[in-house]
Amino acid sequence: MTSAGEARPVPRVAVLGAGTMGEGITHSLLRNGFTVDVWDRTPEKAAALAADGATAHEHAPDAVREVDVVITMVADADAVNQVAFEFGMLEAMRPQAVWAQMGTIGVTAAEDLAARVSKERPGVYFVDAPVSGTRQPAENGQLLILASGPDQAKPVLEPVFAAVGREAKWLGEAGAGSRLKLVMNSWLVFLVEGAAEIMALADSLGVDHQQVLDFLSSGSLANPAAAAKFAKMDSGDDSPDFALQWALKDIRLTMDASGRRLPVLEAIRERWTALVDQGLGDRDVSAARHGLG
Repeated sequence: MTSAGEARPVPRVAVLGAGTMGEGITHSLLRNGFTVDVWDRTPEKAAALAADGATAHEHAPDAVREVDVVITMVADADAVNQVAFEFGMLEAMRPQAVWAQMGTIGVTAAEDLAARVSKERPGVYFVDAPVSGTRQPAENGQLLILASGPDQAKPVLEPVFAAVGREAKWLGEAGAGSRLKLVMNSWLVFLVEGAAEIMALADSLGVDHQQVLDFLSSGSLANPAAAAKFAKMDSGDDSPDFALQWALKDIRLTMDASGRRLPVLEAIRERWTALVDQGLGDRDVSAARHGLG
């Protein structure tokens, strides 16, 4: 136990999932002096992080046995469940360890995980903590963390979240973080589709793209996220910061959770599904510029 006024020891962290976001999170933790264990179902990704100073593991349970905090950052709810239960991650975690589930998996999946962890491993603290941000914020430790879960996890996660995020919002019981994340991601989807369509409109009307960027960058209509995506589209850059296929996944999670008709989001889902079906899913959401004639 840490007595009052005594510095809490730096937690050891495992990151499971070494894709774009997991890689950035790992780099931020290493840069801040954390001991980091990593695992990915593609061993080469974990090996690349080992070259940067992490310890790579062949099996997920081995990565979590000695750590205080486990971060999962994998593609979707099915992948999380596979890693946690089929591969044995949860069973291998130490008592009093914290599991921070930081990928976007939807409200129902987050609440189901919280209930299952409480039943099967009551000594482990589950925190629903999806993040807002893409490749560069993850690399720079500038993610917005939407955390929800037990109060006992907060002091353990505080230094971890400080290393990977610009801010951590604690929102209540597990599931609250995923609710807010779906709302925020839907707003981003609207901005991206809007940027794509005003670019197409500007081209139809012969309006210079720089004039559009000027009003997106300053004045009453300014929006940094829309301006950044418009600029990325203008340059023809579809390199993935936030892949179109994962944005489409989040749209579907939102539609499943909303319980009501959202006609604009439904229309974007249909259009982006067509783009993914055309093979553009691994490109950035800036690929929404395609298919508009």
